[in-house]
Amino acid sequence: MTTILSVRHNGNVAIGGDGQVTLGDSVMKADAHKIRTLLDGKVITGFAGSTADAFALMERFEIKLKDYPSNTAKAATELAKEWRTDRALRRLEAMMIVVDASITLLLSGTGDVIQPTDGITAIGSGGNYAIAAARALLVHSTLSSKEIVEHSLKIASEIDIYTNDKISVMEL
Repeated sequence: MTTILSVRHNGNVAIGGDGQVTLGDSVMKADAHKIRTLLDGKVITGFAGSTADAFALMERFEIKLKDYPSNTAKAATELAKEWRTDRALRRLEAMMIVVDASITLLLSGTGDVIQPTDGITAIGSGGNYAIAAARALLVHSTLSSKEIVEHSLKIASEIDIYTNDKISVMEL
């Protein structure tokens, strides 16, 4: 389990995640990097769920981005269609958040491609805690999107046992 959070604020977007990798109820690794850049740094993605499944999805998503280099939404939609209809892909247990300079998307294995209304989205076991913290910080502070992501993930790590405070954040 993990927590990935993205916040779009004041023309910037940041996406971050914790570093915890669990197997059942044991921590296997504390400093994993679940945020990756794609398309020469123009797209950032974060994943939650099975690590092997997430990497398989990211590789397929990168192929879709190369097919639709100026249209992240189209690449995400094409991946979601393939993910939902392909027998092998359907069994993958992962979710992704994808951001570029203009769009934030959440992708799931059920074919969902969701663009959040307020520019804030999260996945993973601590996702709801991180979203609540980010929304409060957005309204009641002058923090940047990167700072909001960092503070919100820290708050989520204090509540969710499957989220730690080894946080990495990338920003566009």
